[in-house]
Amino acid sequence: MKLAFCLFKYFPFGGLQRDFRRIGEVCLNRSHEIYVYTMAWEGEKPHGFEVSQVQVRGVSNHRKCRNFSKKVNQLIREERFDAVVGFNKMEGLDVYYAADPCYKARMLKEKGSLYRISPRYRTYLTLEEYVFKPSAGTHILLISEMEKAKYIQYYQTPEERFHSLPPGIARDRVIHGNIAGIRKSVRSELIIGDDEIMLLMVGSGFKTKGLDRSLSALASLPERLRIKTKLFIIGRGKPEFFEKIALRLNIDRQIQFLGGRNDVPRFMAGADLLLHPAYTENTGTVLIEAMAAGLPVIATDICGYAFHVKKADAGMLVPSPFRQDIFNNMLERMITSREKETWKRNGLRYVSENDVFSMPEKAADVIEAVAKHKAGTG
Repeated sequence: MKLAFCLFKYFPFGGLQRDFRRIGEVCLNRSHEIYVYTMAWEGEKPHGFEVSQVQVRGVSNHRKCRNFSKKVNQLIREERFDAVVGFNKMEGLDVYYAADPCYKARMLKEKGSLYRISPRYRTYLTLEEYVFKPSAGTHILLISEMEKAKYIQYYQTPEERFHSLPPGIARDRVIHGNIAGIRKSVRSELIIGDDEIMLLMVGSGFKTKGLDRSLSALASLPERLRIKTKLFIIGRGKPEFFEKIALRLNIDRQIQFLGGRNDVPRFMAGADLLLHPAYTENTGTVLIEAMAAGLPVIATDICGYAFHVKKADAGMLVPSPFRQDIFNNMLERMITSREKETWKRNGLRYVSENDVFSMPEKAADVIEAVAKHKAGTG
């Protein structure tokens, strides 16, 4: 089959981007042709992917996204693709990988009526409507059951167009070998003593992931704990704003930005807790990755995969609506709790007993089925 994969931007350390690449590689291994359309590509290009960087104009991101949608649709009409797969919302898709939450639901909750007459809002709403309106026909690869009800509520999307996928962490996210040795090596590298606490945050987009919340929680710890606790942040983003917050809170010497990395499991093996107090999170694959590394989790309950943490009893969830004082208290409790080893064992057991790996294969199955149905009706 000849498949078109479309996404706004590719960079190596984004969750959506990693999922796009893994699904594409599964399709490629099944002898399908993969053609990629994107506005920007950073890093190496996978062998076998035909990547086209589409040049579009626009003084704002939303205009560039709108123009990309239009231009790509012109390009794909000139080719005969068996299926067009999108990883961002746009027109002309046969399959959409729903990595982002329902935009309309979020904006109605977070923004006022003045914002909802802005060109930005109208543009992103139109792109969402292309995918979810009843007449669209686009099949949706669903990774968060929480969002399904919202799409049906706001767009009356037929239920049969949704295809639920299991979590899809990469198998190389599971720690193997001498875990104690890896932990010792990481902590030595970061200059963390055995009696110190290593907190870890993982994810690009520091604001959305709630880094400000983590900084406030760290600063709120009793002095006896605060002086021996360090927070390390892995991911792509602009740290300057948060460095200023840390300086104001007098914890600037206790945080360190490590940038985007490919060896995240090593740091999970070395850490004591994963912090993920996200403001919004469609899934939160990092929660499953932490469990696979035996790392206890504290996260907001709005994360799509938070229910896995609860079901496994692999950490604690901050209830909604979020309150900083509750998060502060929960962090202190987790740091001092005797349950850390229990949370670790529970997470490892849950990952070993449940399917948390097959998302790319199941996604490829749906893409193939949609393409065959399209060929039969075309």
